[in-house]
Amino acid sequence: MAGPPAARCWDEWRARRLASFEERALARSFRPVEPENLMMAEEMGTAVSAPSATPEASPMEVRVAPDTLARWLANDQDLGHSHEPPSTSIASPGTSRSSSSSTRVRLFSSNDYLGMSTHSAVRIAAARAALAHGSGPRSSALVCGYTPGHSKLERALASLKGTEECILFSSGYAANCGVIPALCDDATCEIFSDALNHASIVDGCALAKRKGTRVTLYPHGDTSALSRLVRESRAKRIMVITDSLFSMDGDFAPLIEITSMKREENARCGRARVMVMVDEAHATLVCGDGGNGGGAASMFGVSDEIDVSIGTMSKAIGSHGGFVACSGAMKRVLASSARSAIFSTSLPAPVIAAASAALHLDRSVGQEARTKLYARIDAFAVACAGRIRARHVAITCGQMTDDAVNEWRGVFVTRKSPVVSVVVGSESVALRASAELLRRGFHVPAIRPPTVPANTCRLRVALSASHGLEDVRELAGAVGDLVSGDAVGSAATAKL
Repeated sequence: MAGPPAARCWDEWRARRLASFEERALARSFRPVEPENLMMAEEMGTAVSAPSATPEASPMEVRVAPDTLARWLANDQDLGHSHEPPSTSIASPGTSRSSSSSTRVRLFSSNDYLGMSTHSAVRIAAARAALAHGSGPRSSALVCGYTPGHSKLERALASLKGTEECILFSSGYAANCGVIPALCDDATCEIFSDALNHASIVDGCALAKRKGTRVTLYPHGDTSALSRLVRESRAKRIMVITDSLFSMDGDFAPLIEITSMKREENARCGRARVMVMVDEAHATLVCGDGGNGGGAASMFGVSDEIDVSIGTMSKAIGSHGGFVACSGAMKRVLASSARSAIFSTSLPAPVIAAASAALHLDRSVGQEARTKLYARIDAFAVACAGRIRARHVAITCGQMTDDAVNEWRGVFVTRKSPVVSVVVGSESVALRASAELLRRGFHVPAIRPPTVPANTCRLRVALSASHGLEDVRELAGAVGDLVSGDAVGSAATAKL
């Protein structure tokens, strides 16, 4: 059947596109939230010079203006200006209605897994760098944008990852979109990419494909299928690419099996035919071997067998930017061929200082923060399972074993990562479930296509060491109500 006629002009195309988003419940909005103001402007000078003057605060609590909250709950369009005072009112510059009649919302949507972004040491480092250097030289790192601060941060990241070198990028997305086509640059190469890899990997693979590289998806986490596909490939060079901790499902890649396959295939060929590239965006500082935050590869004891380690400083490190940990030779290749590094302005001085401070801080308090994080992961799983069990008993008057809890409606209490995925099905059901949690004071986003496949829409809970235990338990109970009740429909499942 023929589709609708082609749009005759941009206006018609835009109208159709927006209508399509609305019909499929896929229209996005900007929902302004106001972080806690940790100090008044007149206190800045004192705070920068005296760490004790800067209070610690949770980055997981924000204020939301009345109009913003109303539009959010109704899923009404918002281009980001709902927090502003009405044009007829008189307000001083920089003020918003959220400062007076706003609602407190607890964020279970941020990837600041250790709460580093608001730690006093990180804030002070960023403030001092801003006062001393502003944004720093505004140019590509290969022109005049590279400073001793950038070099120091690269050294610290290489040390964390156990690699010879590191190269910075403007974001983790930019790193994947630059590195993949730079390394997989012709028809002699084939990429094998996990089917659930992040969009930045997908887009990086698409760029490599334009250069002639073949891109093959393998079933999520299926190393048997991956091994078979690699053996059947006729490519001279093979790159296996996977997330280490998958951001939408919260599960870990089978890195031990993947690196074992790499060793066996290279031994069979008698040359380094297979390389492994791992995106550690959600695992860096979250897990590691011996209490460090080196990531999933470190946790599984295979760091030495990862050829290219992608990371970001915008999650557990609490700053911004991306990086690639690799060998010195690989850094030289990327510096001369990764377009997203060559043609991007270098990261600003305050961002570099904040990331360096967070890595330094991790050496002294990182393990304590990770212990707190995993205590909250356990607390969520126990409380959610407990609520499901209690509701089942109330409805059926029958007890539930642990196995029954795990099997009932697909609820799996695994307690293995800070990402909890509650699959609810359709876009509209996910939006209703998210709105119900927002009414209870929790922001848990509804994840919809294109982030996840159609009919696998979900609530994504992101846990942090900065969350209060009581808040975690309260949210777990609310999620348990949604999963075990009729609020989101009988198809709801959860991977906890």
